[in-house]
Amino acid sequence: MELKEFSNRIDQWDQRVILKYNAIGGKSVTIILRFLSFFGRETLWLFLIAFYLLVWYDPYLLAYLSAIFITGLILILLAKQTVKRKRPFERFTNGEIIVSERKPTSRSFPSWHSYNVIAEGLLFGVFFMKSPLITFLLMILVLLVCFSRIQLGVHYPSDVIFGCVIGIIGFLLSIYLIGPLIFLIMTYIEQFIVNIQYQQVNSLLFRNFYYSLLCFSIFLIIFLLAFYKRIYELLKKSK
Repeated sequence: MELKEFSNRIDQWDQRVILKYNAIGGKSVTIILRFLSFFGRETLWLFLIAFYLLVWYDPYLLAYLSAIFITGLILILLAKQTVKRKRPFERFTNGEIIVSERKPTSRSFPSWHSYNVIAEGLLFGVFFMKSPLITFLLMILVLLVCFSRIQLGVHYPSDVIFGCVIGIIGFLLSIYLIGPLIFLIMTYIEQFIVNIQYQQVNSLLFRNFYYSLLCFSIFLIIFLLAFYKRIYELLKKSK
């Protein structure tokens, strides 16, 4: 089978699946899936990175969480810019696709949500906790988040499948290469810092106003990056 024919078959399968499962289950299912879909957003992982850096310093967790995020940023953005696949709602312009969340502006292939949720799920379940039960539960979450991207009308099934494949690759690169490298760099930098507080609430939060302000500002920026479009629209409607 030629590559072009194989690609066409995948594309036809993508269209059949998304037209069948988009908005399936009605409003109640959509609300649940929109909530679950949040676990695949980079916002959550940026929050965790900031937390383990500024509030509860843990260089081990910080190094590997950062590795997953940085690896995904490189791999996913590279794939999106290379393939440049249109979103389902950009292709079906006659109302066939119901978009049940804010329309993304990035390219469709691959799904960053899928990358995030499976890479971080494997990181916590397999690498950190080494628990088959936790890993199994997290993989159920992975399936739900991946399905949510189809049901909400923002991704084709092949987008989420390849997002998961890249997520597994990103996980392996992170635990065997990028994570240890970041941890090594952080260990070196720590030699020049005095009074590091490991795995406890940073006392500077209570003793230093400027540090508290810095932390508040960073978390506020992460929040605004996630919801600035919604906030802007609400402000625009209120005028």
